[in-house]
Amino acid sequence: MKNYKNRKDVPDKYKWDLTEYYKSEDDFNKSYDKALKLIEKIKDYVGCTKDSSRLYEFILFDLEVSDLIENLYVYTYLINDQELGISKSIANKNKCELLMAKYSENTSFFAPELLRLSASKYDSLFKNNSLTEYKPMLDRIYREKKHILSENEEIIINNLINASDHFDDISSTMLNSAHDYGTVILNGDKIALTATNYAKVMKSSDRVFRKETYEKFNKVLDRYGAISASLLDSYVKMRSCELKLRKYASSFDAKLFSLNMSKNVFDALKKNVFNNLDSYQKFLKLFKNVHGYRVLYPYDLNLNLLSSKREYSIEEAQRIILESIKILGDNYCNKFKKIFNNHYIDYLTYKGKCSGGYSFATGSKDSRIMMNYNGDLSSVSTIAHEGGHNVHHQFVKENNPLEYRNPSSIICEVASLTNECLLSNYLAKNGRDKEEKLSGLSNIIEVINSNLFGAVREGAIEEDFYSLVDNGGSITKDYMTKISLDSYQKYYGNLVKMDEYALCSWMRRSHYYMFFYLYSYAICISVATYVASEIINGNTNMLDNYIKFLSAGSNLWPCDVFKILGIDLTKDDVYLGAIKYYNSLIDEFEKIRKED
Repeated sequence: MKNYKNRKDVPDKYKWDLTEYYKSEDDFNKSYDKALKLIEKIKDYVGCTKDSSRLYEFILFDLEVSDLIENLYVYTYLINDQELGISKSIANKNKCELLMAKYSENTSFFAPELLRLSASKYDSLFKNNSLTEYKPMLDRIYREKKHILSENEEIIINNLINASDHFDDISSTMLNSAHDYGTVILNGDKIALTATNYAKVMKSSDRVFRKETYEKFNKVLDRYGAISASLLDSYVKMRSCELKLRKYASSFDAKLFSLNMSKNVFDALKKNVFNNLDSYQKFLKLFKNVHGYRVLYPYDLNLNLLSSKREYSIEEAQRIILESIKILGDNYCNKFKKIFNNHYIDYLTYKGKCSGGYSFATGSKDSRIMMNYNGDLSSVSTIAHEGGHNVHHQFVKENNPLEYRNPSSIICEVASLTNECLLSNYLAKNGRDKEEKLSGLSNIIEVINSNLFGAVREGAIEEDFYSLVDNGGSITKDYMTKISLDSYQKYYGNLVKMDEYALCSWMRRSHYYMFFYLYSYAICISVATYVASEIINGNTNMLDNYIKFLSAGSNLWPCDVFKILGIDLTKDDVYLGAIKYYNSLIDEFEKIRKED
């Protein structure tokens, strides 16, 4: 892929189109001014819970205002991420965060007011049939009776959080813009090393180059490790403090409550992964043999299982993905084509762009996809993954009113990971040659490595440091180094020789600022492998149920949505099924590799 120095050099066809949000700066400012005025009118609805008709009016008004504010914020978030460090973008994002804080302050009366109602008075509200649609939404607030504080306390908490919650932004700016990682010479070209191109650079077949690059990059991270730990510590303490004030027994209990989910789900997940680490070590042994290394080092693990040199153009990636998802039917495929036709993806890499990839939607707008396309199969897979989120949101938006278009993250990752399974299956069956078939298998094996084994490893670390902070401790660089080393030794056994720089990886983990999001990946890859294998094997009932699953709104709790697929997350079956599937992929890889 061509290297671009800055965003101006990138062809427009590879940039996302944000004009659906706002066509100009003037358009944005008009919407912002409108939101400011509407926020002030929210105060007119104080006392609305005393009358069902007035409550109905408030809900409609609040949905209008919150959607307007969400669109403003997401727009500024996207603009900021496409070029970090631009003063105007930062200012717009900050003023939208202040707008959200003002909205939170002005609506803070509502939950305490609703919760002061007796159970009988609350039930009587729904004699007004117009409120029936909103009962699941209101029920979710009312069930938090124990955890919602007084109106003044809610205002104080919301204002303090909105004023201080910039730890993730600071960490991202450090990693992607402020740090100078130096330059490297790759294939005769001098390249500025960045957080966004590091993964691609580290796929070089030159082991000496990888080691030097790995050390150069991680020396910079290590130099600022104490700051990274301080940012993470401050974020976790902020969350922990808030949740204690809300009378949760622990931070993790708050997560369980928000999902209406039993701890048995996560216990089953961890138990089955920890009891089957020999499967992951089976992969490491295969990896070692494929690459011909006597000893594995952390800088070797950036390589793909199959070091394919094949490069895919963006147009070729689009074609392959559409072929791989044909099995999901015309309706699904047409929704995916919309992503390409409407320029929903910001593809290419340059200094100052946010690293990683994501799909970010609002209730009323289709998502935009941030990525850093490198031309390798992993980048193709990223399009399939983030596109899965976009299509999922299209189904949700099409089948649910505005208030129920925000399904839990523990649901959402199934849509993205199922696509990655289908992509890899397509390549394994239809690859142009042995190399492409093995690349397809390699890709899905690595997806499971990251999303099942890796996510549980890092999710357990997250659970551990929240417990530490909940009990009065502090997150330090030394603590994160030790806990990372312990987890790596448990996972790697004696198959990877560790060094000091391997223990810097936590500094790059943005998901630690997303409150137990990592466990969602692990549950979802388990479900995704189950769904994909059933659909691939011709189970038309599963295909029908999968589309129903994608169409379900947030009026249903996650466990009820999974029941659409016939899955009980407290049982071992789905996790053991994922590990069995993983083992079969490794076996298939070895089989094809040995063929003439």
